[in-house]
Amino acid sequence: MILQIIKLRSDLSEEELLRKAREREPQFKAIPGLVQKYYVKTGQAGVYGGVYVWDSPESLQSFQKTDLAKSIPQAYEIVAAPDIEIMDILFQLRND
Repeated sequence: MILQIIKLRSDLSEEELLRKAREREPQFKAIPGLVQKYYVKTGQAGVYGGVYVWDSPESLQSFQKTDLAKSIPQAYEIVAAPDIEIMDILFQLRND
């Protein structure tokens, strides 16, 4: 499995960002190979993120080519290049 962490800076208010995320939720739920996605906020003003768990590198790569992935910067009005980290998951503590 693959862990992908994305941090982005947006000028949207938290309420507006959450509204847009909720609108797009069904599209993310339908992504093949996406095991889980966490919507997070950091301690920095205007900095939010997504923590994705993918079943394989191929699923992540397929998603990156989609219109949904390409629409993220515009949808959340990102004002700078996002910070992206990708890591292999060695094992998970719980299976529930």
